[in-house]
Amino acid sequence: MEPLIQADKLRKDYDGALALENLSVSVSAGEIVGLLGPNGAGKTTALHIFLGLLSPTSGQARVFGKDPLIHRAQLAKEINFSSAYTQLPSNLKVLENMAIFAKLYHVSDAKKRILSLLELFEIGHLRDRVTGALSSGEKTRLNLAKCLLNNPRLLLLDEPTASLDPEMADTVRGILKKIQKETRVGILYTSHNMPEVEEICNRIYFIHEGRLIAEGTPQEVLKSFESRTLDQVFIKIVRSGDLVSRKSKVAR
Repeated sequence: MEPLIQADKLRKDYDGALALENLSVSVSAGEIVGLLGPNGAGKTTALHIFLGLLSPTSGQARVFGKDPLIHRAQLAKEINFSSAYTQLPSNLKVLENMAIFAKLYHVSDAKKRILSLLELFEIGHLRDRVTGALSSGEKTRLNLAKCLLNNPRLLLLDEPTASLDPEMADTVRGILKKIQKETRVGILYTSHNMPEVEEICNRIYFIHEGRLIAEGTPQEVLKSFESRTLDQVFIKIVRSGDLVSRKSKVAR
């Protein structure tokens, strides 16, 4: 089966500043893949390339086998994106925001779909509240509800639980794992919460300064770095960008 995302040797330069160097990643249907690294590692640049918002300087990115820059409108029907750091229009009510996106995504039986997603994320009681008046955690859950409106085949989630308290973050992880199993959606997932990554991700890629440092299942990466937790791996990678474990795959 062709991967939902296949990126080979991606490079991205910004006026001489290197954001990505030789990055190769893949995401298949039915798996949650972590794209990990410190701030400035190149995670957001990679996501923007997969969304068709940026073109790589060199290398190739394919989403559903197509160039996301050329076929962005077509691919958008089967992709969605959520980030803890992007906001929906703050002057609209929750239900109004969801209705607008449902219309953009051509969602059938939109009202039923909207209400079921708001209830799923435990914000149904906020449907008539102005979005700008929501807490950061409520806005995050609204963004996640929005990104499931079109039943996407591929989800790109940028730190989706960053503003949630531990109990709600656990609830959201449970929802995502349930949806993954039921629909076989592929999810590319960025997070700085390493225990969360160990729990939810089938495979992970660690990048630092745009380079791939390690990849594999969480257990394989832990073994490679002779570490007990991914927090320890993260710290090792950040403190020594050239650090390469014996069994890690490296792009130079």
